[in-house]
Amino acid sequence: MAAWPLIRLIPRSTHYRFVRWAPVAAIFSLILIVGSGVSFFTQGLNLGIDFKGGVALEARMPTAIDLDELRKVAKSTGAHDVQVQGFGSANSAMIRFLPTEGVNANVEANRIKTEIIAKFPGMTMPAPTVIGAKVSGELLLGGFKALGIALLLMLGYIWFRFQWQFAVGAVVAVFHDIILTLGILSVMQIEFSMTSVAALLTVIGYSMNEKVITFDRLKENLRKYKTTPLRDIIDLSENERLSRTIITGSTALLALGGTMIFGGPVLFPLVFTMVFGIAIGTYSSIYIALPLILVWGVKRGDEEAKPVKLGAASQP
Repeated sequence: MAAWPLIRLIPRSTHYRFVRWAPVAAIFSLILIVGSGVSFFTQGLNLGIDFKGGVALEARMPTAIDLDELRKVAKSTGAHDVQVQGFGSANSAMIRFLPTEGVNANVEANRIKTEIIAKFPGMTMPAPTVIGAKVSGELLLGGFKALGIALLLMLGYIWFRFQWQFAVGAVVAVFHDIILTLGILSVMQIEFSMTSVAALLTVIGYSMNEKVITFDRLKENLRKYKTTPLRDIIDLSENERLSRTIITGSTALLALGGTMIFGGPVLFPLVFTMVFGIAIGTYSSIYIALPLILVWGVKRGDEEAKPVKLGAASQP
């Protein structure tokens, strides 16, 4: 504890009345969802080569490849939307770009390949891989199918583990997170690629984990305080886990924040998506999932009620 004096600033016991601000949060979320929808349907997502199609060149060298230098050389060839990233080991790299409209993709790939090899003696490149629009469309559809299947499986788990009200609240909150995450990617025109789909799946996992922990505490308190109003139990449960939420969330954001700042342009879309998703997932656990349970109500346990004197947060 002495080595981490800042942790003392986190209060051990709080009495915030989260539920009181739920209507304001609902209006705030509705405005963000509408804004995300407008951006999504007016300018759409900035789809990467994975989804738009393009050409992929694998570069290999006997020694480690200087990715920054390779990136400069690849851009100097005039390739459109060129991306260079490590591939498997330090001796391999993947170069992707969009072919020029009206130019044969294989011809342009061979031109770029020749220019790059001239600057890197000893480099070899197998035949280029051309990804067509049909394949890219199938990748995009497959990515969203993966998101849908993940949501259905989580819906079933929450329903089995808790009650249907919890499952619906969790899935609605996760949909809220996905819509706002896609919305911010659309507004900022950050590239959306297969790694973004992986980031979204990670966001779904983190968000759902937050909700399971929240629901578990709520379920436990529902059994203990049967005669206490549901809104007070929700406030009590959220206050009891608040310090854990702050520590877990801030630790994840600190680690990802460093990667987002110093990780370079290749990692930025992936890490930004995860940082935004973690922040919005924590918010939705408190102000989307729990208030929805309050709207529908829940079935209390079968144990006898225990009278309890709650803190200020749970007083009517």
